[in-house]
Amino acid sequence: MNTYNDIELMICVASRIFEDGASVSVGTGIPCAAVMLAQKLYAPNILITFEAGAVAPVLPAMPISVGDSTTMHKALQTGSTCDQMEMIQRGLIDYCFLGGAQIDAYGNINSTVIGDYKKPKVRFPGSGGANDFASMAWRIVMVVPHSIRRFTNKIDFITTPGYLTGPGAREQAGLPPNTGPYKIITNLAVMGFDEETKRMTLESIHPGVSIDDVKNNTGFELIIKQTPKQTEPPTQEELRILREEVDPFKAVIERKAE
Repeated sequence: MNTYNDIELMICVASRIFEDGASVSVGTGIPCAAVMLAQKLYAPNILITFEAGAVAPVLPAMPISVGDSTTMHKALQTGSTCDQMEMIQRGLIDYCFLGGAQIDAYGNINSTVIGDYKKPKVRFPGSGGANDFASMAWRIVMVVPHSIRRFTNKIDFITTPGYLTGPGAREQAGLPPNTGPYKIITNLAVMGFDEETKRMTLESIHPGVSIDDVKNNTGFELIIKQTPKQTEPPTQEELRILREEVDPFKAVIERKAE
């Protein structure tokens, strides 16, 4: 029987999303570990890009920043942030990875403030490139811990657009059609989004987790159309590659999910 922690579970589940040949923009941490695992195990031809400008590297080790020299190892191109943003604007990026302090039922993300904008209880770093990624990439993937404080009915500030207020809202705001949130992977479950309402749906629950566990940690009503399936746990091979090749120094996999 495999033993694993929440971070390892989220990384392994996220690594299975991408089809071979897909283009993915990532940052550091969990997203980077997920695409590294995917590149080594499921999608050898995945095209990885970093916000600092590296395109299609073969990652030899876990980078400590998006401008780390390892992000350019055997890369097809090394450019700038402007080049990366142009790729997204031209529709060349299939997936982007994002996180956030608050997420609502439509996948809108707050990474700016908690409380009033002018007198916040907490101020976060803000968008960085997240707004650009979410506005222009075809599919948004989020990997975050699951808590009622994070999954909230009303977010305090929209840093990054999901489906805004529902069907057609992204298009009305001038964003490209057929783009938006795709999957959310947490330490409890995997969520997607309903085609008609654009609201978050429960797709699978992780081993040892109940539907009530997910509901009790979500501040809005999830769409549950049928009994959710159980997420496939990390395989022995996934864990071996993750621990021995992707993150042997445990910079990511031993972090606390919070």
